[in-house]
Amino acid sequence: MADRTGQSAGDGAGAGGTHGVDGGGIRTFPFPADLAVGGVGIQIGPMGGDRTWHTDAPLHRVHRIDFHVVMLFTGGPVRHMIDFTEYEAHPGELLWIRPGQVHRFSRKSGYRGTVLTMQPGFLPRATVEATGLYRYDLPPLLRPDPAQLTALQAALDQLRREYEDTATLPLSLHTAVLRHTLTAFLLRLAHLAAGSAEASRQRADSTLGDTFTRFRDAVERDFPTQHGVSGYADALGYSRRTLVRAVRAATGETPKGFIDKRVVLEAKRLLAHTDLPIGRVGAAVGFADAANFSKFFHLHTGRTPATFRAELR
Repeated sequence: MADRTGQSAGDGAGAGGTHGVDGGGIRTFPFPADLAVGGVGIQIGPMGGDRTWHTDAPLHRVHRIDFHVVMLFTGGPVRHMIDFTEYEAHPGELLWIRPGQVHRFSRKSGYRGTVLTMQPGFLPRATVEATGLYRYDLPPLLRPDPAQLTALQAALDQLRREYEDTATLPLSLHTAVLRHTLTAFLLRLAHLAAGSAEASRQRADSTLGDTFTRFRDAVERDFPTQHGVSGYADALGYSRRTLVRAVRAATGETPKGFIDKRVVLEAKRLLAHTDLPIGRVGAAVGFADAANFSKFFHLHTGRTPATFRAELR
């Protein structure tokens, strides 16, 4: 979507932004800060069919973004792929795409509604944790009830008014107001995303929650080279037992299962969306030997890497 607000929702970058290719060949688009009003770390505006996607990220191609995108739809249905799942969003529903997720827009869908993009680092860490910005275990597609939708729409409308009002406050106060208004919207969104008493319980233990957050961040950074639980425990200064408790509380699985799941997801991304040889895909996720990678992948998916790739081509 082409103007100052919508383009990042369409392509993961802005007309003036730069982009790169990660080790696996999937293009990653950064937050287009040069298109944000006042240079702040968010953009918000309308989606619409009269806007064009960035030529470097046409609708039928997958890509990553290094920022958050929230789309509230007033039209639809809209079909949108996020990490091997095709989501169908209807009017009154939202899609929340987080940094690093591989996604693809649909050429056959008309994107109508409001799009919000957020740059990592715009909000303080306490707010990031309270709003679940990096809860990759939560579903991207959100379906608010009528009362929740009314409140979310009102909060988003207020955020958009504050975003566009650059005349009544100096930039420092304008940015502070945006952070507070954005936090209010995201807290409502996070409550909707959590959705269940179990998810709320998982966040209640702040000590375990912080442990899991540190572990999750370390896995996201180091999974291409570190697959062992002990390595993460030693690096973070926790015992294996503490990691087990924290990861089970947050996800219901073991630390090893969490690590392996992340490795498998990245391997799937590279097999499906690049033409890298299988040996290089294995190397990209930490396997020096292609045979060992194939055994690992087959163990966790029931298919060989070659079979998985062939099924998607």
